[in-house]
Amino acid sequence: MILVVSNLPDMAHILDAFWRGSLGTSSAFFSGTLVRAIPLIIVGVGIAIAFRAGVFNIGGEGQLLLGAVAATVVGLHWSHGLGFAGVVIALIASALAGSAWAAIAAVLRARFGVLEVISTIMLNFIALNLVSFLVRGPLQEPTHIYPQTELIDASARLPRLAPDTRLHAGLIIAVTVGVAGWWFLTRTAAGFRFRAVGASPSAARVTGRVNVERATAAALVASGALAGLAGGIEVTGVTYALYENLSPGYGFSAIAVAILARLNPLAVLATGLLFAILETGALGMQRDAGVPSVVASVLEAVVILVVVAASGGRLGRIAWPWARSRVRQARERA
Repeated sequence: MILVVSNLPDMAHILDAFWRGSLGTSSAFFSGTLVRAIPLIIVGVGIAIAFRAGVFNIGGEGQLLLGAVAATVVGLHWSHGLGFAGVVIALIASALAGSAWAAIAAVLRARFGVLEVISTIMLNFIALNLVSFLVRGPLQEPTHIYPQTELIDASARLPRLAPDTRLHAGLIIAVTVGVAGWWFLTRTAAGFRFRAVGASPSAARVTGRVNVERATAAALVASGALAGLAGGIEVTGVTYALYENLSPGYGFSAIAVAILARLNPLAVLATGLLFAILETGALGMQRDAGVPSVVASVLEAVVILVVVAASGGRLGRIAWPWARSRVRQARERA
């Protein structure tokens, strides 16, 4: 008891650092938490759509990076003098790049029976090394000192939503994606086919006469398009340049976001914000209280384990290995 009481001031300081780092100030909330929630929500909706169709897309990170590459190329070379059309073209290009990257896994699955879990993970590593090559080679800034590109043209940048903050119009896109994803899955024939294939491919094929291969490929490509869009938004709204370690793991955290939302795109809006709070709060604890930021990974894993403990089934089989891997990664980085 004495030990617990003596540690109360330290715990209060840690919790205060978490609060101030995530929600405690307008700057932390608008420029930190909400900005971080945008890619988590968009990639999370894509993951939820793919998982509902029985397609385990683990390649959101690589698809996001390819989207960032496409948006950077457009912003550097093809958006000058286009006005707002420049950012629209950049975002379209990013979605196309993400879908094309996911289509590789779809073709491998359809033609050669390669599990998308394996192919998308491998494509993550290829995308990561491709970005490293580009920012140290063809796209490197003119002085060739820093491993990054030069800044994209102003016409290819998303407008800010609030003065003196980093919050940009990507938030509107993220909310729209969440609502549109829910509407697609619950109110359209294509969404019903996705859900039917995810529930039972054989039943969907025999009873509903659904082309299972086409549906799974479409779900994977659509998921990749959303991940690519998130990468484009990150470049056009936050960094304005491409560089190594552009993403702090959005593609992997988005899997947890989707699982916690029970693969409901509307619920992803809330779980994406929750995970953004956890991650920005963890950075605040590291900065102000000296607590390692990897505690966020542990918290994410604990949350997921609690949610799926009673659910079991396919969702549990997805979540348990993911949660254990997050804890293991946290131990290695600590």
